Amino acid sequence: MTQPGYALVTGASRGLGKYFAVALAQRKQNLVLVARSHERLEKVAEKLRLAHGVSVETISIDLARSNAGRDLARELRESNLTIDLLVNNAGFGDHGEFVKLSLEGQLEMIRLQNSTVVELTHELLPAMIEQRRGGIINVSSMAGLQPIPYATIYSATKSFLTTFSLALEAEVRRYKLAVVTICPGRLLADPEDEQAERKKVPGGEQSHVEVVQDALKMLDGGGGLVIPGAVNKFAAFAERFIPRSRVARLIARMTKPQRSQQEVPR
Repeated sequence: MTQPGYALVTGASRGLGKYFAVALAQRKQNLVLVARSHERLEKVAEKLRLAHGVSVETISIDLARSNAGRDLARELRESNLTIDLLVNNAGFGDHGEFVKLSLEGQLEMIRLQNSTVVELTHELLPAMIEQRRGGIINVSSMAGLQPIPYATIYSATKSFLTTFSLALEAEVRRYKLAVVTICPGRLLADPEDEQAERKKVPGGEQSHVEVVQDALKMLDGGGGLVIPGAVNKFAAFAERFIPRSRVARLIARMTKPQRSQQEVPR
């Protein structure tokens, strides 16, 4: 008997991950939701079970620690959960001068947004290839398309993720698998989350729902790069004609911190 397929969403207890979970549940997709907070995760899961009648499993794990992706994949195998769609969403950003920010915090960002994504993809992709069925959505950022001073490691991790994802897409097309790379700008504040003071940014803020819809539409179409929003599309195009070192200096003027640095979840 064929096991039912699940979509695995990381960082699913809040923000964009929660909205991915809702949209997929509306499609009657069974879910495995992953995040650090067990309590928040279970609240999201219970709402989705009641509202949409889908199977929702939860796994609480810190994906920023070493080998977390491999540990999660092992737990999935032990629970006999088949993953048809992997949504690599978990992530966070910080703002401040590189040398003054916590080294461990920045290494956690690299592990979460790069190492864990690579581990999970490497562990789960072979079964998708064997079945010739499945997909991956990698949530990158506009920050991955340019160097961002005072968000140095964040933009670097998103640059890695974008390049990795686009290259992977080209590799797996022959297996009829879809890989989506989505690069949103700043997202609107989620009403359910406590928010720190937010500066205005060029291009404004984007709706979680619209970003998720754009990603799923691209997934249905076979994969590819998504840059939501007309202003962001124009910015990505225009930057091709400006030397990257010049872009970094221009952005530094806009992003230089005025107050004490603080970590800001995506």
